[in-house]
Amino acid sequence: MACRISELVLGCRDVEVLAQFWCEVLDFVVLDREGDECIEIGPREGFGGPQPTIILSRRDEPEPGKSRLHIDVNPTDRDQDAELERLLKLGARPADIGQTGEEQWHVLADPEGNEFCLLKARLKEL
Repeated sequence: MACRISELVLGCRDVEVLAQFWCEVLDFVVLDREGDECIEIGPREGFGGPQPTIILSRRDEPEPGKSRLHIDVNPTDRDQDAELERLLKLGARPADIGQTGEEQWHVLADPEGNEFCLLKARLKEL
C-alpha cells in the first residue's frame, strides 16, 4: 500500500480570508476550525477522499525563506482563460518568478502572496 497526500498545510496571517479564497477557487467547504488559529477546508464529501484537504494555520510572521510547496490547480468546467479571469476576480494576482511567457500555465499568488499555478484543464477520459 502507498501513501497519499491527505492534507496540505499553509501558514498565513488571516485564515478566514484564505479559507474563503481557496473555498471559492476549489469549490471546497470549511470542514473544521480551531478558533481563529486554524481552519481545515476540503471537498464537500469531507476528509478521506481522493482530494487532499488544506489546513490554513495562522502565523503572525512569514516563514523564513521561500516555501518549497505550492498548489497547482486545473480548471474542471471551463478553459484556462476563463478560469484565470475568475481567479483574478477572486483576488489572485499574477506572480513573476522568471517565466518566459511560453509556459502553458500561469503563476499566480493568493491574497497573502502564496504562489500557485493555474494549469490547463486535464480532465480524465473515462
